[in-house]
Amino acid sequence: MTEALAGTTTDAFLGGNLVLRQPKRGHRAGHDAILLAAATAARSGDRVIEFGAGAGAAGLALARRVTGLDLTLIELNEPLAALARENAAANAIAANVITLDVAAHAAAFDAAGLGADSADVVLMNPPFNDPGRHRASSDPDKRLAHVASQTTLEDWVHAARRVLKSGGALTLIWRADGLAEVLAALSRGFGGLAIVPVHPDLSSPAIRVLVRAIKGTRAPLEMLPALALNDAAGAPAVEVQEVLSGRAVLSLALHK
Repeated sequence: MTEALAGTTTDAFLGGNLVLRQPKRGHRAGHDAILLAAATAARSGDRVIEFGAGAGAAGLALARRVTGLDLTLIELNEPLAALARENAAANAIAANVITLDVAAHAAAFDAAGLGADSADVVLMNPPFNDPGRHRASSDPDKRLAHVASQTTLEDWVHAARRVLKSGGALTLIWRADGLAEVLAALSRGFGGLAIVPVHPDLSSPAIRVLVRAIKGTRAPLEMLPALALNDAAGAPAVEVQEVLSGRAVLSLALHK
């Protein structure tokens, strides 16, 4: 992992209502982070934890929409965590940023003030590219942020299960062809799954899935209507433009 960032850019999200400094190289926030935030249900006063926050895009986008959150951003890479702290302050959003490996033992979470059964909401965009099929980047930070190990998803879901209260919600984004992995990881301790497939357009296979799971329930799985990023003409879909601009949320955030 690099000790310092080679350079940064300043980028606007949510129609300019969220401005973030992030690395020129390595892991950069994009549509996935904003879709994740727009799919996450939260209420003022909730304790919300983002795993693998990077420069803070998803968690800060959620906090821009829902004021009064008790927000914690967890990031393993200290230079990225420093950017997340700076971005929270620059956007006048209260957030506790912790440098921590999501796969760390419970004792490390406890020491960071993230004890068991303490969170209302966890959101996460784990590294999800399959190392057997994905050509890994030569950039070590980008590789760490994008390529999953054999235990990444299981480790991150385990950590979410530990910190969430009973009835708390986990929202995650993953590659669509790995949905079976998601269902397996969530099979212990979670229920009430709701899934939104994300397609480039409705004539193409899904490329992502947004998934919400509730700790401690046995409610059945629901497959919600798909989200198409582009319309039949290839232009950005109106619904997606509304979400990316911060004027709308996804159905998952409204689903009970």
